[in-house]
Amino acid sequence: MVLFFTSTSVTPSAIIYMGRDKVENEELIKYAWPQDVWFHVDKLSSAHVYLRMSEGMTWESIPTALLTDCAQLVKANSIEGNKKDNLTIIYTPADNLKKTGDMAVGQVSFHNDKKVKRVHVATRENPIVNRLNKTKVEKVVDHEQERVDRLKKENAAKRAAAAEKKKQDAELAKAREAEKAARSYDSLFNVAEDEYDYGPRKTGKELEEDFM
Repeated sequence: MVLFFTSTSVTPSAIIYMGRDKVENEELIKYAWPQDVWFHVDKLSSAHVYLRMSEGMTWESIPTALLTDCAQLVKANSIEGNKKDNLTIIYTPADNLKKTGDMAVGQVSFHNDKKVKRVHVATRENPIVNRLNKTKVEKVVDHEQERVDRLKKENAAKRAAAAEKKKQDAELAKAREAEKAARSYDSLFNVAEDEYDYGPRKTGKELEEDFM
């Protein structure tokens, strides 16, 4: 089972989710999306909480209010951490999580320690935790099917973007060819005028003198 929460601290609202137990945490480690960010209490047992970032958001620049929501939810779902003040919450992109065969269920490390950030939580803020808990929805998730559906959607979007770029490139090439042809025509026209340039028009007197 996966627990989903909605944070209304940002617009549009953000989805935060976590596994109900350590077995589900293993599934989430395996199937987390590329745009997900993982949160955990540092050096204490806690829920594995994930933020699904909206389009355009980066993990280094998560809005402060949303970061606070995630951190408070992690603290509230740590048996030991919920009783303590001045905790450190760590977070990193989900694809930075490293899982090896000798690790215990729910245990993780990181591919790159430099991609781990920390946020300080002074104390539990009940208004935030209560607001998030009111949005809680529990769902059974078919992670493999969800992954397949996500990849199909992402690939369709990539194909559409590639087709649009190809169309724009073709239009740009056509416009450049037209511009090149126009310059060639203007150059040819100017040369033709030069070939038939008889000089300045003569006056009637000059023509009469020529005749004489």
